[in-house]
Amino acid sequence: MDVTAAAKHGFTVNLSILFGELPLLERPAAAAAAGFTAAELWWPFGTEHTPSQAELDALRKAFGEAGVRLAGLNFLDDLSRGARGTVSVPSERDRFRANVPVAAELAASLGATALNALYGNRIEGVEPAEQDALALENLVLAAEAAHGIGAILLIEALNKAESPDYPLVSAAAAVDVVDKVNAATGLGNAKFLCDLYHLAKNGEDLAAVIDTYADRIGHVQIADNPGRNEPGTGELDFEDLFARLSAAGYPGSIGLEYRPSTGVSADSFGWLPRELRAAR
Repeated sequence: MDVTAAAKHGFTVNLSILFGELPLLERPAAAAAAGFTAAELWWPFGTEHTPSQAELDALRKAFGEAGVRLAGLNFLDDLSRGARGTVSVPSERDRFRANVPVAAELAASLGATALNALYGNRIEGVEPAEQDALALENLVLAAEAAHGIGAILLIEALNKAESPDYPLVSAAAAVDVVDKVNAATGLGNAKFLCDLYHLAKNGEDLAAVIDTYADRIGHVQIADNPGRNEPGTGELDFEDLFARLSAAGYPGSIGLEYRPSTGVSADSFGWLPRELRAAR
């Protein structure tokens, strides 16, 4: 596989899914040993929306000692208990809002320039319109916090098969929320998180998504489809996709958010020459 088209972007490695066979605080060093200089994280403290100072400092120390920059971080997502974010969930309103400054401060201290706010599942007995109104209020707060640290706010579409209660299951649905947040804040820092795996699993035309929404894309994440493993294990043509992203003018990094097919993360990077792994 020729991935030189992505050379000008560089790569980040998501340490919530890659190197998951190691304790969290050992993962930045493992990423550095594999040649990566930047990483991403889902919310790394489980359901703790306001972790202790000791926990925050330990994570900062792990990244600092490894010489790895945290490029992107999720706000409170509750993924550890099977949720898909907290932004639109009425019962999580206070937890999300308390988490916003904590996540923003952590992101800023580690050099992150992107914060991802997963929208949240539909809740039985709550009108979708009520959830959407709450989501917009919360996303405005998140966008303002991101702006305060010089970061962008990412809105992500997931795939319906794995997240049947998540309402943003198309690029168009996620971009619609992006546009609403930008209209409400006037900041223009809300962007589309273009996860090619989720979009492919939804059956979208990836080339058309890239061409249509290139100006809204704030970050790209990848995994092969259908297994969510490393490129080369499925059906996606990453050589073509990387070339399309470059041609469309996407200037950012490409996040690796896959499960290693062998269960050993360090063995899953053979498709990506070591000299291309550093973030640009």
